[in-house]
Amino acid sequence: MITKIIENCILQPKMKSMFKVKYIIAFFFFTLLACSPDDDGTNLIAERDRGEEAIAGQLEIELFLETNTYNYEDFANPPADFDFKIVFSPLTGENSDKTPLIDFVDSKIVVDRFEEDVTYRLYFLVARQGLGDSPDFPDIAVVNFEGTDLDGVTFDASVVPIAFDLTTVVNGFQDIAEEFNASSSFETNADGTISFEDFGVGAMFIPSGLGFFASPPFNSGLNQYEQIVFTFQMLETIQGDQDNDGIPSIFEDIDDNGQEENDDSDDDLIPNFSDSDDDNDGVPTREEILDSNGNLITDPALYPDVDNDGTPDYLDSDS
Repeated sequence: MITKIIENCILQPKMKSMFKVKYIIAFFFFTLLACSPDDDGTNLIAERDRGEEAIAGQLEIELFLETNTYNYEDFANPPADFDFKIVFSPLTGENSDKTPLIDFVDSKIVVDRFEEDVTYRLYFLVARQGLGDSPDFPDIAVVNFEGTDLDGVTFDASVVPIAFDLTTVVNGFQDIAEEFNASSSFETNADGTISFEDFGVGAMFIPSGLGFFASPPFNSGLNQYEQIVFTFQMLETIQGDQDNDGIPSIFEDIDDNGQEENDDSDDDLIPNFSDSDDDNDGVPTREEILDSNGNLITDPALYPDVDNDGTPDYLDSDS
């Protein structure tokens, strides 16, 4: 499965919008190429055209959105024991007169990370918006989630809330997570658990090119090039600093394109967000963003630039 549990946690539901949790760290792992053995050993299998798959995936997802609905009445008037989970159902039988998902969803245009001329219309459902902060694309998001295929077959789910490093999840999840606000408040209980209130609830419909594409997780039951759906509750956000260099990863997106992977100031093949020495001058980045008293500077506009060339010291190997 696609999650790796690092530490144990506990979930105890409360009434309406409250959850008691201790959370854990988990990561999505995925690869880009599939292999197949032949008489001469193992060779790489050519992937399908990403542009063609983007079109096919959008059509599949739009058909699902046009022929299914969700429990929107529960979200409009939550019953006392409502768990704030999204439930999909086909527009047949007693549901035939209900509003289809296509009338509820929003969408955004996303560029393929591997082929810039390929774009996706990425659909998402805001069943309830949270009243707290939203994560930036390289932050940590604490969520409850379930991942399924378009037939509703689950391939992974959280038993308890999980903290996802958004730089390690499939791209579609990262692209949509920032559209949701987390809880407005939380409190630590006497037993050490945490209670969240007024959190966001949603779903995302991810085409294979922004999901697992040709390499679904081993033993997940997913097929290659399959479209996937995540339903989730956005509980908390934590600012990401994946390399612990003192610079939040959102500020290491130098070209401001919303992708952390392609910013590599020193061309050492390590992106800035995971590089503890961004200019490769032998001085750790953290030591180059200190004030005269040795305190870490938190405002990027105040990072030292000793030679006044417009490039802060931590990105300037000449400084």
